[in-house]
Amino acid sequence: MRKSFFWKVALNALGLWIVAELLVAGIRVDNVPTLLLAALVLGLINATLRPILVILSLPLNLLTLGLLTLVINGAMLALAAAIVPGFHIDTFWTAVWGSILLSIISFVLDSFQR
Repeated sequence: MRKSFFWKVALNALGLWIVAELLVAGIRVDNVPTLLLAALVLGLINATLRPILVILSLPLNLLTLGLLTLVINGAMLALAAAIVPGFHIDTFWTAVWGSILLSIISFVLDSFQR
């Protein structure tokens, strides 16, 4: 059975909450509605803009052995923070670190769901 989009947003919101509240000091979310909106915006950005950037950066990504993807993921998280009021990220490298942890947490939460 396929997961619904809203279930994926809810899991991403939980992962984002874990990253913001427990793991990374430079990431803050003001309240629960902002958290849900940030997860929704991040999901939409990752579904639309991220694949385009990954394809356009493929030669450089091959040269860096895929490490550029970590920077792209951080940029997507920073873009979501720039769009959503009440979602704050202190520095770009905080966004990169947060996106790495968010990817790991999302993978773990998704594996429990199956």
